[in-house]
Amino acid sequence: MPSIRALIVADTESKYIWDHFDKQAIGKVDVILSCGDLKASYLSFLTTMVAAPLYYVCGNHDGSYIKNPPEGCDRLDNKIVNVKGVRIMGFSGCKSRSPKPFHYSEKDVHRQVVKRIPQLCLRGGFDVLVTHAPAFELGDGKDTFHQGFKSYRTLIDMFKPSFHFHGHQHMNYGAAKREIQYGNTRIINGYGYHIINIDVPDKKHSRLSYLMTRYQWEKNNAASF
Repeated sequence: MPSIRALIVADTESKYIWDHFDKQAIGKVDVILSCGDLKASYLSFLTTMVAAPLYYVCGNHDGSYIKNPPEGCDRLDNKIVNVKGVRIMGFSGCKSRSPKPFHYSEKDVHRQVVKRIPQLCLRGGFDVLVTHAPAFELGDGKDTFHQGFKSYRTLIDMFKPSFHFHGHQHMNYGAAKREIQYGNTRIINGYGYHIINIDVPDKKHSRLSYLMTRYQWEKNNAASF
């Protein structure tokens, strides 16, 4: 069974980590996953000090990443990465009509997923979904800006990943929970930081039919917008 230890971060820089870094307290980490809205310098600090690869998606406050991306880190929007047998996929942004970078409509995200279907088929799906915004009604907020994307929920329903990590819905909002279970998927709010063992089923990943996957996606996600 593929298994990795991950440091999940999102939304607020941890003073405990940044000001009082103790590698022994964090322990061995195989990968760092950022769910957005963090300073680029913080991410560069983490990958250097923890000595683990860092993959990130952009939050709605990360427009500065366009000109000054986090050094030594890799963005997840355009690829599915494999870390010791665990397939990780990511999407940036939140739901908003603002023209600012990383503000998207439901239709925008639908199109983003369509562009990634060839990758999904080649990899035979994915094990971990990393996003800034939550999936619809799976850890999101009631207001429009903090409402999750239905397209993410469709992705989870179709591919049944073992984990979904997100940010955007701050834990200090009151109603937000650190973790919820949805079918076979553990959904975890990465606010601040969270260390977790990622264990995924040990099975052969067969290539999927592009035509069938595209058809199922359009059919299942048609009601999202």
